[in-house]
Amino acid sequence: MKLTTTFKAVTAAGVFALMMSTAASAVTLQLHNGGDPRTLDPHKASGNWEDRPISDYIEGLMTLDAAGEPILGQAASYEVSEDGLVYTFTLRDDAVWSDGTPVTAQDFVLGAQRLQDPATASSYAYLNHFILNAEAINSSEITDFDELGVKALDDKTVEITLNAPTPYLLAALTHYTAYPVPSHVVEEVGEEWSQVGNLVANGPYIPVEWVPGSFIRSEKNESYYDAANVAIDEVVYHITEDDNAALNRYRAGEFDILSSFPADQYQLLQDQYPGEAHVAPFLGVYYYVMNQSLPELQDVNVRKALSIAINREVIGPDVLGTGELPAYGWVPPGTANFPSEAYMPEWASEDYGARVEEATALMEAAGYSADNPLSLQLRYNTNENHRRIAVAIASMWEPIHVRVELFNAEVGPHYDALQEGDFQIGRAGWLMDYNDASNMLDLLKSGTEQAGGTVAWGNNYGRYSNAEYDDLLTQAMSELDLEARGELLAQAEKIAMDEFGVLPIYYYVSKWVVSPRISGFEDNPVDRHLTRYLSKSE
Repeated sequence: MKLTTTFKAVTAAGVFALMMSTAASAVTLQLHNGGDPRTLDPHKASGNWEDRPISDYIEGLMTLDAAGEPILGQAASYEVSEDGLVYTFTLRDDAVWSDGTPVTAQDFVLGAQRLQDPATASSYAYLNHFILNAEAINSSEITDFDELGVKALDDKTVEITLNAPTPYLLAALTHYTAYPVPSHVVEEVGEEWSQVGNLVANGPYIPVEWVPGSFIRSEKNESYYDAANVAIDEVVYHITEDDNAALNRYRAGEFDILSSFPADQYQLLQDQYPGEAHVAPFLGVYYYVMNQSLPELQDVNVRKALSIAINREVIGPDVLGTGELPAYGWVPPGTANFPSEAYMPEWASEDYGARVEEATALMEAAGYSADNPLSLQLRYNTNENHRRIAVAIASMWEPIHVRVELFNAEVGPHYDALQEGDFQIGRAGWLMDYNDASNMLDLLKSGTEQAGGTVAWGNNYGRYSNAEYDDLLTQAMSELDLEARGELLAQAEKIAMDEFGVLPIYYYVSKWVVSPRISGFEDNPVDRHLTRYLSKSE
């Protein structure tokens, strides 16, 4: 990957001072981004630390408002057929790339085809399998990309044909998987189009500098149709996975916004920086995956023992101290088009001591004991909060004859290991891309066979597979009655949870810290915050 290296040898403090001196006249947002993005390619991204710079420079047909609701983006309008299967979008007349080239319908067609192209190897391609023939193209059953249900009727008209009416379509189109790519740049430089220096933007910012392990810097795109209302001139996405260090830099005035903070510092923030810590519920689940391709984790009773031995009730208030709600089900409470009564297993109401006794008995029946414990490596991406949870859960598993080795890695290598199946137990998190239960439940669909006999598991890191579960999701895709559809999805959730296909731990709350100098930041259910809505006072 070709990246600029202007400041590579400069310390973090030196980088900050240098940027401040060179951009004294610009309004600069200093944003703590967390992990180092692996890519700025929207079809190869896989996390919010990549989405933040990507969604500031590319905009889809739909985008989000400050409250996290879908609104028109590059599209000026749309029409829906009477049967709900065909959406026709008309692009804005003033939609242009930052080099002055008009945004065309073909840019969206190329983006949609590229996402489903098996050669792209997008782990999120399945998010758009509601589009006609998308799944068949992604699995190589159909090799003619022109069969995909995304067409350019003319330069300014995009037609999307669906497999079935999709109530969450407009929200799904705000996700980076649905973003266009600049056809004219791809034609010129191929897959190098997403490298800094080749990038063009149709969103409010354009990345101009990337120093791996340090920062990405984006500047305002004056060609953006709403540039007149974009108040921040420049965004620096600082890369650090050390939340304590990030908090220290915030307190020193170097950062304007933190995307996370150490949970044990919440009281300090409340005492010394009242109103600046934003802790609010949103649609997402913190969970552990158990690699079910490994013999020791194929036994459902072992998976049950691991799950029921976790005292979820203490993690939010005691281990973290920020009030996260315990998760016993997979779909977060409040998810649209889903039964309001959350999944709750019978064992969740049992006395915790009795659950530990049951878990111990299950492990002993599987052949484990104090003299012959089950040895597991628990992987988590480097972060103080993840470490605290891992330490707590390892101690909860010790009495049931489980010996845990903790292993941490930076976020990129960590998720690479999960996707490659190179783990036993792994920490993961899912922030819903759109408000519909299918966005959670699709994570646990069985892998799809690819050309050559390999199986693509996408983000189903634990390799959970159940044919009845898959069939219920398929039925739900064609069910027009939203209540009946929700019941099908709830049945699927129960199957996966009863089989301990994944180990949910808690429902997320956001953990942002926002300087009083920043205006326009709104807590929202999807926890996405586009820079275009922010302003900064000096």
